[in-house]
Amino acid sequence: MPSGSPQGKARQPAPFAPYEWMIAWRYLRAKRAEGGVSVMTWISLIGITLAVFALIATLAVRSGFRAEFVDTILGSNAHLTVYHMQRVDEFGRTTRTLPDYASMAEGVRKVPGVIRVAPLVKGQVMANVPGSNAGVEVFGIKAEDIAQIPRVANPETGRGDLARFGDGVAIGSGVALTLGVGVGDTIKLISPNGVKTAFGTSPRVKAYEVVYIFTAGRYDIDKTRIYMPFAEAQLYFNRDAVADELEVIVAEPEKVENLTTAVAQAAGTGTLIWTWQDASGGFLDALEIEDNVMFVILSVLVLIATMNIVSGLIMLVKNKGRDIGILRTMGLTEGSVMRVFFICGSFTGIIGTALGVILGCLFALYIDPIFAFVNYLAGGGVWDPSIRGIYALPAKLQVGDVLSAVSLSLGLSFVVTIFPARRAARMNPVEALRYE
Repeated sequence: MPSGSPQGKARQPAPFAPYEWMIAWRYLRAKRAEGGVSVMTWISLIGITLAVFALIATLAVRSGFRAEFVDTILGSNAHLTVYHMQRVDEFGRTTRTLPDYASMAEGVRKVPGVIRVAPLVKGQVMANVPGSNAGVEVFGIKAEDIAQIPRVANPETGRGDLARFGDGVAIGSGVALTLGVGVGDTIKLISPNGVKTAFGTSPRVKAYEVVYIFTAGRYDIDKTRIYMPFAEAQLYFNRDAVADELEVIVAEPEKVENLTTAVAQAAGTGTLIWTWQDASGGFLDALEIEDNVMFVILSVLVLIATMNIVSGLIMLVKNKGRDIGILRTMGLTEGSVMRVFFICGSFTGIIGTALGVILGCLFALYIDPIFAFVNYLAGGGVWDPSIRGIYALPAKLQVGDVLSAVSLSLGLSFVVTIFPARRAARMNPVEALRYE
C-alpha cells in the first residue's frame, strides 16, 4: 500500500491517552528531590481546599439564615393583613377598626389560595408582676385561630396547655423570662387608655393567668408578644363588636402579591392590604445584596488559591525541562506535553475541590455541635439573638450551592492551568537538552 495514502499514515492517539495519564501521575508522585511536586503545589492544594470549604460553608449559612428568618415570619405572622382606611365613626371619633369584620372575613375566605382568615384586636400595654415590667403587644385572637399558628402552637417548643387559652393568656418566652413567670402564674396588663372620668383617663388594669408560653423562634416576637382571647381583648381595649384587622394566611406565601387585588376586592371598599413582603422586604433585599457581595469576595479567594497552581506548575515545568526535551525527541507531540502538565495542574484543583466540598458539607451538617464548641471556648455570648433576631446559627445545605462552588473552583483551576501547560508544550527540545 502506498505510504502516501491515508491508510499508510501513522494513527494519532486520542487526547488524554493512558500514557499521558501515566507520565502525569509519575510527576505527581515524584519526590521533591527528584523534581516532582513542589511546595507551591501543596500550598495551592491547601488553599483551594480552604477556599472551597469557606465558600460552601458561607453559602449554607446564608441559605439557612434566610430560610429560618422567613420561616419565623411566615410561621408566626400574617401573610397578608387587611386594614381599614381612616374614617370617622358615629360618635365623631377617628378610627380604623373593622365593624363588619365577620362578613368581611367570610368574603376574603372565599378567595382561591386563602387558607385561613382571623380577625384580630391589637394593642400595646405594659405587663407587670411585682418587681418587673415589660412593654408588650397584645394580640386578641380566637382559640381556634391561635391553634393554627405553626410557630406558636408547636408542642415541642411550647409549655402549658393551649386548650386552656380561654382561661388566660399565652405569652412569649422572652416576656416570661423578663417578668420571671411561668405557666400558672398571674400577670397584670396595664393600658393607659382606660376609663374616662371627670378627672381624666384612668389606666385599665386587669390580671390574667399565664396558661401557655410559646417560643416562635424570633427574639423580637418572643420578647414582646402576648395572645389574649378575642372576646376578652374586645372588652379590654374597648373594641365592642369590632376588630382592628384581619390576619390572612395563604397557600403560597412567596406569591402573596398575586392575591392582593382579589383580597382587596373581597374585603370591600376602603380597605388597605399589607403583605409580609411589604413588612420585611427591605431586610430580605439587604440580605440578598449581602449574599451577592459575599459570594463575589469568596470567589476572589478561590481565584487567588487557584493562581497558586500556576506557580507550582511553572516550577514543575522547570524541573522537568530535561524530561520534556527527551519526550519531544521521542515523538511526543506538543499537544501531548500540554495535556500531561494540564493533568498535573488540574489534578491539584480536583483534589482540593473534593476536600473542600467534604469539609464544607460536614460543617453544614454538624454546625450545631461545632457552634456549641466555639461558644464554649469563647465563654458564651458568641451569638446574640437580640441583634440577629434568631436564636442559633442555621445552615441549609443545598445542591445548587455545592454545584456553584464546585463549578467555580474547577473552572478556575482548569483555566489557570492552561497557560503553564502551553509554555511546557512550546519548549524547544534542543534548548531543553543543550546543557544536559
